[in-house]
Amino acid sequence: MGLFSRTANTEANALAERLADRSVLLIDVRQPSEWRHGHIHSAQNLPLMQLKQRLATLPRSKTIVTVCASGHRSAAAARMLERAGYDVENLKGGMHAWARAGLPVEKR
Repeated sequence: MGLFSRTANTEANALAERLADRSVLLIDVRQPSEWRHGHIHSAQNLPLMQLKQRLATLPRSKTIVTVCASGHRSAAAARMLERAGYDVENLKGGMHAWARAGLPVEKR
């Protein structure tokens, strides 16, 4: 990874298709209270502040897509994962973009 390389972004509709065929692992890096307020169905909640300690629990066999509310925290998470050798992408625009695309949001 070069000094000025950027983590790949994925668009909401493309992510929805990839989630349907289970070709990616979705990690939501928001706080649990934000996640419960509304998240993508198959997302695993792993807050950004806990990510570094839990890297070893993440599979290397799939592309990991990170998501947060707007895409900023998840971009930081994606860079961390990329530096650790994971194949990773960031959901461009985060949950805001997902909702704007009219895609389903689950609440718990």
